[in-house]
Amino acid sequence: GRELGKTTVECSDTPGFIVNRLLVPSLAEAVRMLERGVATVEDIDTAMRLGAGHPMGPLQLADYVGLDTVLFILQGWHEKYPSVELFNVPETLKKLVSEGKLGKQNRRRIL
Repeated sequence: GRELGKTTVECSDTPGFIVNRLLVPSLAEAVRMLERGVATVEDIDTAMRLGAGHPMGPLQLADYVGLDTVLFILQGWHEKYPSVELFNVPETLKKLVSEGKLGKQNRRRIL
């Protein structure tokens, strides 16, 4: 990777390796917070942008990645590792995708 001007990291074999293993469960938790009525979409995203310095909030990022993609990843991980709570699929995510709300790609978003 260095020959290409990239920084490399090492990681043992784990679902999603480093980035997606941290990212996808956090996107799912943001959806669960929305389900429970903890905060609005806007407040969840604003809190993470301002409080954690993220360039976009988790729900905006889920829309950007594609709700169907997030669902597909979580379902695969949950099927393979059913005892890992982080991989549980939020019902709201299933519902949104079943309604055709896939995020930015088809302009039918969580927002």
